[in-house]
Amino acid sequence: MTLDDTELKQRLDFAVDAACQAGELILDYYQTDDLHVELKSDASPVTVADRGAEQLIRRLIDEVFPRDGVLGEEFDDKRSFSGFRWILDPIDGTKSFVSGVPLFGTLVGLEYKNRIVAGVCRLPALDEVVYAAVGQGTWWQQGDRQPQRTTVSSVAHLSDALLCYTSVQGFVTIDRMDVFETLGRSARLTRGWGDCYGHLLVATGRADVMVDPLLSPWDAAALIPLLQEAGGHFVAWNGEVTIHAGNGISVNSALRNDVLNMLNPGDANR
Repeated sequence: MTLDDTELKQRLDFAVDAACQAGELILDYYQTDDLHVELKSDASPVTVADRGAEQLIRRLIDEVFPRDGVLGEEFDDKRSFSGFRWILDPIDGTKSFVSGVPLFGTLVGLEYKNRIVAGVCRLPALDEVVYAAVGQGTWWQQGDRQPQRTTVSSVAHLSDALLCYTSVQGFVTIDRMDVFETLGRSARLTRGWGDCYGHLLVATGRADVMVDPLLSPWDAAALIPLLQEAGGHFVAWNGEVTIHAGNGISVNSALRNDVLNMLNPGDANR
């Protein structure tokens, strides 16, 4: 079975709507005094909003595409019988969410026969969404404005670039503060506008590089089409297009090789 453009567009439209519905649920809990935060086994926070948003998207998938599989951050995997698998991060940036900071988002990725073919990143508190499917471009919508086609920046030198990251601690955890310091010295401006928001900024041309030293598959899946269809790249630190490397960067085409060389100093194959 080959991937039909109409079927892909149908699923993309569904994903945009599902992320919107999840965002409305999440905002019911945002900046409330009674939000209970639990710590998972890896010490990362989780809330009723995370779980409720993922349950909502899973229920919508079961209603419309019951044979599709699901991989999500908060609940068990569901096997695919259609070739399609949804990859969900209900709140990417839970630490921002629980701190009352609006830089968190819902990520919905779509995989078809092991290839990521569509992605949605919605920032509920900012009322922004970016979405893409293979061959259909990347689109950015702010509030009630009409969606507009978007592309990455054309900045060609790191000395002119805006570099984003999530936290310094991530680089400490993998013992790569050398990378953080080198990139920081090389960029025009460095800001901790992290999690999916930093990647969204690159996809819409507002930032030039986003570097993440620690990523899970549900953090990464939606980002591949968002960056590729915008003329850029989402790749692992080794340059591979994958959601399983445990790290990743979003970057425009002009800066891709320079950034990868800094991440892999001395690599003769780069």
